[in-house]
Amino acid sequence: MNLSQIKAFRAVMGSSSLLEAAQKLGRTQPAVSSAIRSLEEALGLKLFRRRGRQLVPVPEAYYLLEEVSEILDRMSAVSGTMKGLAAGQRGNLNIAAMPGPSAFLFPRYISRVIGNNPDIQVSLSSRTSPQIRELAATQGIDFGFADLLTRNEQTPTFQQDVISADCFCALPRAHPLAQKSEIVFRDLDGIPLGSLQSFHFLHQRTVQAIRAAGGNPNMVLDSQYFLPMMQFIKAGRCLSIVDPLTMVTELEMNVAGGDVVFRPLGQEFRYDYGLFCPLYRPLSRLAETIKDGWVDEVMELLTDVDAHPVLELDTRDLTKRNVEE
Repeated sequence: MNLSQIKAFRAVMGSSSLLEAAQKLGRTQPAVSSAIRSLEEALGLKLFRRRGRQLVPVPEAYYLLEEVSEILDRMSAVSGTMKGLAAGQRGNLNIAAMPGPSAFLFPRYISRVIGNNPDIQVSLSSRTSPQIRELAATQGIDFGFADLLTRNEQTPTFQQDVISADCFCALPRAHPLAQKSEIVFRDLDGIPLGSLQSFHFLHQRTVQAIRAAGGNPNMVLDSQYFLPMMQFIKAGRCLSIVDPLTMVTELEMNVAGGDVVFRPLGQEFRYDYGLFCPLYRPLSRLAETIKDGWVDEVMELLTDVDAHPVLELDTRDLTKRNVEE
């Protein structure tokens, strides 16, 4: 018993004639008749009795109809599921982002892309950058977005693409330096500054840049991430060199009520973001679509604020190679 035979059988059971069944299937009447005969031979059982041009089902045919209908309906459901998976419209998505983007930009993008699609299940985590790297290394997520902690690192277990863009200086609107069109590190000599925690690369690079400019860094505040710092900047407690997505988030969320402004830096000072994917677990079509769309989203956001983003792709392609093998 094969699929062609049981499709022909169900069509005949639901039709008034062989001709009608053939038209439903898009086949010729002789082909349908042949499929029925082959099915009967395979089963060793007559399923129909002929009355003129009509085929009258025997009682056993109704039992078979229940069985094959369940099979065909299940196959149809599976086919629909696989088509949805292939189109990136079905599946499970396990993703993570560092605290800043995970507060607004990342979930806004995800929710916009998947909409109210009931066939997509999302697990979205907010994790530190080292935790996201570890999740990718253990093949525990589809992809993650975080700070790039180390450049030019060929990791054995996860892939990392890089988005690099210009940093900005966040200032109280009433601060004298806010009158300038750009800020140089010499301007920050002795100025109270806030930054990420002291072990973070941006904190360390900011201190180094001020010293290299002949200034004295005056770090008065540190935070796990930048968004809470906006209130301190608004209050005049400090200035801060921030990553460009923090600026985008504040401009869109307006947490500080417009009392924090941003100025470009007068020298190159870049921030690196990493997009981390497992190397040995190929991405689903859904995850690949969401990941690529997020890269496009970030590049567009950073271009709109003149942060001059640059995308650097990890040239290793082990996931695709594994699929082909």
